[in-house]
Amino acid sequence: MIGYRTIDRGYVVRTVRMLKDGWEFHRGECPGGESPDLDTSAWESVRVPHDWAIAGPFDEENDAQFTSIEADGETRKRSHTGRTGGLPHVGSAWYRRSFELSEEEASGAVRVEFDGVMSNGRVFCNGVFVGEWPYGYASFAFDLTGNAGVGKNLLAVSVENRPSASRWYPGAGIYRNVRIVTLDPVHVAHWGARVTSPEITGDSATVRVVTKVSGADGAGITLETVILDPAGNPVAETRSSGRPGETPDFDQTVAVPNPSLWSPHTPALYTAVSTLFAGGRETDRYETRFGLRSPVFDPWKGFSLNGETVKLNGVCMHHDLGPIGTAVNTDALRRQLVNLREMGCNAIRTSHNPPAPELLDLCDEMGFLVIDEAFDEWRIAKVDNGYHRLFDVWAERDLRAMIRRDANHPCVIMWSIGNEIQEQGRSDGHETARFLAGICRDEDPTRPTTAGFNNSEGAIVNGLAAEVDVPGWNYKPHRYLCYKQEHPEWPMYGSETESCVSSRDEYYFPPEEERDVTRDTLQVSSYDLSAPSWGYSPDVEFRAQDEYPFIMGEFVWTGWDYLGEPTPYKVEWPSRSSYFGIVDLAGIPKDRYFLYRSKWTESPVLHLLPHWTWPGMEGEQIPVHCYTNFERVELFLNGVSLGTRRKEVNSLTERYRLIWNDVRYEPGELKAVAFGPDGHAALETTVWTAGLPARIELIADRTKLAADGDSMAFVELRIVDSLGTVCPNAGEKIDFRISGPLEIAGVCSGDPTSLDPFGVSWCRAFHGKCVVYLRSIAGTPGGVVLLEAASPSVGGASCMFEVGDQG
Repeated sequence: MIGYRTIDRGYVVRTVRMLKDGWEFHRGECPGGESPDLDTSAWESVRVPHDWAIAGPFDEENDAQFTSIEADGETRKRSHTGRTGGLPHVGSAWYRRSFELSEEEASGAVRVEFDGVMSNGRVFCNGVFVGEWPYGYASFAFDLTGNAGVGKNLLAVSVENRPSASRWYPGAGIYRNVRIVTLDPVHVAHWGARVTSPEITGDSATVRVVTKVSGADGAGITLETVILDPAGNPVAETRSSGRPGETPDFDQTVAVPNPSLWSPHTPALYTAVSTLFAGGRETDRYETRFGLRSPVFDPWKGFSLNGETVKLNGVCMHHDLGPIGTAVNTDALRRQLVNLREMGCNAIRTSHNPPAPELLDLCDEMGFLVIDEAFDEWRIAKVDNGYHRLFDVWAERDLRAMIRRDANHPCVIMWSIGNEIQEQGRSDGHETARFLAGICRDEDPTRPTTAGFNNSEGAIVNGLAAEVDVPGWNYKPHRYLCYKQEHPEWPMYGSETESCVSSRDEYYFPPEEERDVTRDTLQVSSYDLSAPSWGYSPDVEFRAQDEYPFIMGEFVWTGWDYLGEPTPYKVEWPSRSSYFGIVDLAGIPKDRYFLYRSKWTESPVLHLLPHWTWPGMEGEQIPVHCYTNFERVELFLNGVSLGTRRKEVNSLTERYRLIWNDVRYEPGELKAVAFGPDGHAALETTVWTAGLPARIELIADRTKLAADGDSMAFVELRIVDSLGTVCPNAGEKIDFRISGPLEIAGVCSGDPTSLDPFGVSWCRAFHGKCVVYLRSIAGTPGGVVLLEAASPSVGGASCMFEVGDQG
């Protein structure tokens, strides 16, 4: 990660030690847990990042919240059993790890950096308390200089998750990365370099680098800054000297010729290399990655970047990674982004909290735009132990920490100060918004502020919406035009949209619009017409986005399913994960994925639903829907035409999807043929009736992994018939076996009602599919690894992997 790089100069300048292995872990209270003399022989050995709760077991009593959810229109209290995922994340725990310092390292500055601790983290070094940070999503650092010495040192961290502290599964423990950083006494401060580009023209870009220095006044201090282009070549440099008695903070400006601009299509990344000298001796070198781009938020034309209009095809994302929980993993994050990019997504809203730094690094590299969100609560509670208890003391520190950490990421386009906060309905709500927005502008005047408003009328009346630069509307497509007429000077967008719900490959007849419909199966139809009371089908938002070009885009709730908030089954059990995702919890796309892809991409899309395996329903009516970006499609059943459908711009139901309501089921072949503008057949797709389950297919996203303990592969398992058609009714239990230096990190079928544990070597298929997550083992020699999958009824299959020094 840029900004955290070891520089080998033959002497210590800046060294960074990732603290991953070697942690001791104790679940529960432990008086004296920070003491170096404590006997920890019975403690568990774990690797950080670590989520202690993801192993389960699931239980409806785990953090069952007796409450009424006002934002969902509830007026009476009742028990919500799966609201935070039904996993045992509530409680306290301790982590301990030793680290060693050389005499040279101990003579300088020593710092410990945490990317996130869930939650109420208290940190000790050699038994001495060094600091605390309660917000579980915040990144923070503590100075260990003077507490850490030559030789062995002990780092101890206590954590506590309180009940009713979250509206979704938050994870538990040290779930993001930890580092020990050793530095010369004179060094660039933590998050101490800020790079902006105040002026960009076709042949030049002005780059401003503001650098804060710790450990000395300006006497004898010199800072040299070199700008490297995306290929690593130096293209500009500058040198400045401090003055005696003055704070050695440097404000440097250089001109970069012929700049390569950062955008979703061309995510060009530069690097500012800051080299610090004290008395002519090099004391630090710090690298900051950044991008050159010119965003514009126009009230009428929408969002543009580098002079080109960009529609925000965005999704909201919670931070858990499905079956591996909240413990951050770069490969798992990359898999999510690759999946979303192929759908046409170009933007992420980090709902509703600061994300892992690794996510922003990937968004920089892959060209995703990001709304970086700080809070889900201000002073008024949504849950009993939520952020409102911290707000008065910690809100400014948390918000400044987020901006200081993330401001150099070119992917970040707005700072969101809140989501659906209760102050929308208070007469004084604007005061808190002004306070938070003012912090954002003080820290970073180059980006606008925003917030997501569901009580938009209240937020407009009390002046809260006017305090942010770009108001975001949650679930208000029918009000976009009215808001624009009332406030023509406001840029605006759909900050949270749809909340359409579905279960992958579940279908109920007849398909029709549903609000808060529940069934004994605890599943939701995949015809993509179901939503809670506040939500609607994707088609509704598509129409609003098309008809109101001043709306900059949308952020769908949500890109992937996540643990917790199992709407509409908020009180039923077992139901432990969301139905909102366009992609299920295992990472398998639902039907809706292809609807968005047909709208958000130029790639040819032709997708039929439902599946065509309905034994016992011969002759019954099964409506067929087609998601496509072709204007005209003809449907055939066993070679007989069922008619042609054409997109109808004046019909919401057939403006973005094509529908054949009168199809009578018969086994065989269902085929769609799409026609191009010239009238000729351009693409076809076929869905077959599946026979009996006959075998297993394994599809891995990669077959080479690094032996680093972090490298992951994701293997989709499909149960198919003798001709290779997926059996949509198959639910066999599959056993997995690993031969070699890989481990099963998690298994998942995407079934939101399954109470099977994630961290086991077996999985029950859901509609013929499941996914196994494989991870390398740190410190093990590489080699060839065999993954075997088997079930008594369908036989077995295997997949080979190579594990080596490089993935």
